[in-house]
Amino acid sequence: MSLESDRRPVWKQRVNRLIEKNHQAVPLAVQGRLTRMVGLTLEAAGCRAAIGDYCQIKNDEHTSIEAEVVGFSGDNIFLMPTGQPHGLSPNARVIPLGRAGDVAVGPELLGRVINGAGQPIDGGPSIKTKEKVPLNGRSINPLKRSKITQPMDVGIRTINSFFTIGRGQRMGLFASSGVGKSVLLGMMTKYTEADITIVGLIGERGREVKEFIEESLGQVGLSRSVVIVSPADDPPLMRLHGALLATSVAEYFRDQGKHVLLLMDSITRFAQAQREIALAIGEPPATRGYPPSVFARLPHLVERAGNGADGQGSITAIYTVLTEADADNDPIADATRAILDGHIVLSKKIAESGIYPAIDLELSISRVMTSITDNEHQKETLSLRQLNSVYQQNKDLISVGAYQPGADAQLDLAIKLQPNFLKFISQNMNEKVNYADSLQQLKELGMEFSPDLNQDSTKLLTEQV
Repeated sequence: MSLESDRRPVWKQRVNRLIEKNHQAVPLAVQGRLTRMVGLTLEAAGCRAAIGDYCQIKNDEHTSIEAEVVGFSGDNIFLMPTGQPHGLSPNARVIPLGRAGDVAVGPELLGRVINGAGQPIDGGPSIKTKEKVPLNGRSINPLKRSKITQPMDVGIRTINSFFTIGRGQRMGLFASSGVGKSVLLGMMTKYTEADITIVGLIGERGREVKEFIEESLGQVGLSRSVVIVSPADDPPLMRLHGALLATSVAEYFRDQGKHVLLLMDSITRFAQAQREIALAIGEPPATRGYPPSVFARLPHLVERAGNGADGQGSITAIYTVLTEADADNDPIADATRAILDGHIVLSKKIAESGIYPAIDLELSISRVMTSITDNEHQKETLSLRQLNSVYQQNKDLISVGAYQPGADAQLDLAIKLQPNFLKFISQNMNEKVNYADSLQQLKELGMEFSPDLNQDSTKLLTEQV
């Protein structure tokens, strides 16, 4: 009896160890099989996974890709590959990986160029970080966000003067091809006062990526930047992830108390990637071929930028929007105008006249400028914009000689102002003009035409400011 009683604790210990091991064991993932592929949409049966989870699809030992769950129908799930699906065949194994989209972040990313999956593509060493954040971010209570109270110096005289951007503001850069959009973004990256710059090149041509990094950005700009690249030949899911990753990295540095400038080129390619995914899984088109999920995704992406809570940093975001000849009926342009805090329009006509940056002063606006600038600054910009508008409205009459000087005093002043005004809004790509110098040069330009300039604008300023 004594021998048996001595053995009981040993057996109990063994049983407890087995129970503990059973609790710690990773549950076996039920594997499914690939049943259908249409375009880039994969359909799998026999396994379960949540939206946003990753699955590994193995055809054999040499063919294996990852895919993300983007939808389901009944017991079948729809997946979108993160790479090229070449080599897959019917009944390939689908193995749920049981992990949602988290991305590695940290100061180690500074000065590096990575793809939409967070892997380096600049030929440098692997990036080892200690922290991870959700790819889709975390929402911030709007009542806990800090107000936009301080201007953000972007190093561009025209923007600093006429469309002052505040820390935490979200701006749209509306432009067609060939108007100097990439050069302007590169200038902002090099000349901004922001602590860190995050550049997302989404859906761009591969040739332009290297040109932007080496010529527009340069080593100085790259040293305090993180560049996320997902070119046009990437699958739509990777292009989508590239934009989300750029925002997640910006959020990480904002939470560290940094003032971040987020440049995303372009939000139009982000919307097109979401459209490809949505149409592929059967979502019906709504507006000019764009499904409703596209317009739900846009504000979710944009609202992640901005100021954090009190004591945190800020994300000042500039999203480029591609516009073509039929820009007035572009649903993406209309949607982004409604959710952003202002827009800067680049004009092809102005670019053709040799003025860079080719900003259209009449169509551009910053909605927070009146909250972060003083009355004198607003008065000067309002006066100059008014005179420029008068000149543009009568430009054809002046060019053909139909206008006789002296017929309109305000137009005479606008004609007199124009040469110096064109010099003011033009800026070489290698020229940096900080915020203080921009305001000083703006004041000097206005003083050349005082008191006539101030007298003409007094009534307009009283009505609008």
